[in-house]
Amino acid sequence: MSINKEKKNSFIGSASVVASSTAFSRVLGLVREQVMAYFFGASMATDAFVTAFRIPNLLRDMFAEGALSQAFIPIFKEKIVNSSDKEAFRIADIVFTALLLVVGLIVLLGIIAAPVLVFMFANGFVATPEKFDLTVNLTRIMMVYLLLVSLSAIVMGMLNSFGKFGIPALSPALFNLGIIVTVVGFHSFFPQPIYSLAIGVLVGGVGQLVIQLPLLLKIGYRFKPTIDFLDENFKKITRLLGPMIIGLSASRINILINTLVASFLIEGSISYLSYSYRLMHFPLGVFAVALGTVALPKVTELVAKGEKGKLNEIFEKTLSLNMFVVIPSAMFLAFMGKEIVELIFAWGAFTETDVQNTSLALLHYSYGLIAFAAVRVIVPFFYAHSDSKLPMRASLTAVVINIALYYPLVKILNFAGLAAATSLAGVANCAVLLYYLSQKGIDCHFGKLFLSIFRILTASFFAFYVTRFIPIQFYNGSNKFFIRIEALFVPLISAIVLYLIFSSILRVPIVTDWLRKLRRK
Repeated sequence: MSINKEKKNSFIGSASVVASSTAFSRVLGLVREQVMAYFFGASMATDAFVTAFRIPNLLRDMFAEGALSQAFIPIFKEKIVNSSDKEAFRIADIVFTALLLVVGLIVLLGIIAAPVLVFMFANGFVATPEKFDLTVNLTRIMMVYLLLVSLSAIVMGMLNSFGKFGIPALSPALFNLGIIVTVVGFHSFFPQPIYSLAIGVLVGGVGQLVIQLPLLLKIGYRFKPTIDFLDENFKKITRLLGPMIIGLSASRINILINTLVASFLIEGSISYLSYSYRLMHFPLGVFAVALGTVALPKVTELVAKGEKGKLNEIFEKTLSLNMFVVIPSAMFLAFMGKEIVELIFAWGAFTETDVQNTSLALLHYSYGLIAFAAVRVIVPFFYAHSDSKLPMRASLTAVVINIALYYPLVKILNFAGLAAATSLAGVANCAVLLYYLSQKGIDCHFGKLFLSIFRILTASFFAFYVTRFIPIQFYNGSNKFFIRIEALFVPLISAIVLYLIFSSILRVPIVTDWLRKLRRK
């Protein structure tokens, strides 16, 4: 299948496919978190699981949908465009072989060294031997997930390069489904029920990989173990990989440092931060990651063909669309965090104190969401030009700022200070990337773009602010579920309507373009 025979999908159309598939996966992710909150609350066991899962997750950014995938896609796509599918598949064979050898060894070492890793990343657990030992055991189980998700991510990158976005974007749904089914069906079979979560991670990891394999066979790929680490294309990937590992792992390093600091704070701090981070990650994953996923192969193709004139248009379109959706999402999390947490998590073992603390952490993650989402769109424009060093430097700057903010913000806000530090560091990361973007030939009208973003901020702020004062009540019963549904969705729907009205009044370009097209029709 050559690039000329590949079905041409519009950029927005492809992004919509990824966004809708990802939205389904994220909904299942929230159900997974609900199941976790219902059965385990914000307990010692939950803190142990969250900490244990973060250790392979750090490495996942290096070998899965993070660094290796981002380094692999531009080279693989370039071969499809300028050479042949056969040459591209040979590169894939080399990468798969290296992945099995290197990641397989890392998994083995991680299992052996689990006590050392837990000691490093959650030193506060040492004072509670039961908690420390449980975290070690969970880490050993879930290290295997690293290999599964790494293989899955390379398969996803190959399929995306051939314009196949739907099934790969849907594959994380199998991960979430595996955890949900395992916990609900088998938690009572374990002396310590939290082990069902760790087993569910492995079940979900297998599903995430297997669902993509039929489509991989359909595009004509058959894996052949190939050891040729001196291949020029493989060396290009490894040259990109080093800075990417450092750059893309910065956010994970921040999370692990958060975990270390939180392990010394009040019981449940790690869980509060984890639950709120998951909620913040929902709009980030659905919209920003979808646009970034589609942007990387598309921008790489434009660079490979020398069509740099279209880069400005793609950048302005993706960032504007991203901000139009993400900014009101951030306002929603900030203004209605308590209602969101109550509806999703406040069942079973999840207490009112857990609700208050989780919604406080969510408030301080909400303003970081805007920067995190922008970075997801900006970074592919650097990677498509084979520049991984500048994003790395921006990420390292963010790490330094994050660490510097820990002490003063934790003193003021306790565990929520960790969320605030992460958000402010994300803003700094975004600012650095935007400043240097012109070096890649992106010469868009930043003044016009920032004015549009300011209008979106204004419209979304007033939309959600006004809805707080609308005394609308339809349900008069005592059922908690319906009370919480009304408390969340009546203001939300009102805010969406007001947001569109205010955006039209303030002449936000995306809305005015849509209205213009509607009038023509």
